[in-house]
Amino acid sequence: MSIYKQKITIEYKYRGSVALPENSEAKNVFFRVKQAYANHEKMSINLIFSKAKLQKLKRYQKGSSEAEIANLNLYIEMGEILGFDCEDAKKLKNSIYAINDYAHSHFNITKRLKLINKKSKSKATESYLFWDIENFSTISSIFNDIIEPYEIDDSDIFLAANPDSLYLKRAEWEANLYDYGKTLHSFNFIKCAHGKDVADDLLLQNFSDLNLQNANVFILTFDRELKERFNAMSHKSNNLYIMGK
Repeated sequence: MSIYKQKITIEYKYRGSVALPENSEAKNVFFRVKQAYANHEKMSINLIFSKAKLQKLKRYQKGSSEAEIANLNLYIEMGEILGFDCEDAKKLKNSIYAINDYAHSHFNITKRLKLINKKSKSKATESYLFWDIENFSTISSIFNDIIEPYEIDDSDIFLAANPDSLYLKRAEWEANLYDYGKTLHSFNFIKCAHGKDVADDLLLQNFSDLNLQNANVFILTFDRELKERFNAMSHKSNNLYIMGK
């Protein structure tokens, strides 16, 4: 997770700070957006993506467009600080999420589960699920391939979502959960604040607080960095599973 805060100063006046995502384009996005705003240019996603890139984002991209989503979040956060409209960025981000959901729902989760902290699984006495639902909302597959086969109790399932995604997708999530006799609040549901990596941090904190040993731990996210952070924090007796590519 990036901890570097970049100050936004317009005409010698400090307006706020944002955390830059850890990707090669983030710094360019920041300065391009800041300069455009200072020059009173039209603010749009064309500042951060070329026409060719926008066309590519209409299809599923390898890695689930993680960097592009992070840069969209940066643009949206700058818009909230500086007061310019960023609805086009929010619509694009939700479109990418929808494309990712469709792509992710068309593969077998069981075949994608990957044990990352050891060569072969060890004996486990319980199972836990840490679920970034806004980025992986194929609820039926998760129940059929993970929750039910591993008999994961509701109290051992941790979900996180930010306010924007919750507002846009809550009805859909609740409708799909209803098929299994559940609601979001059947589990340990975390409504996050705005900002990069907030959901990741909260899921990781819940995992840390549990001090799990001899457990199957499933991490449903496509964020490579979050997987690495779970791995670094996990006790060696746990079986740590992630979603492989």
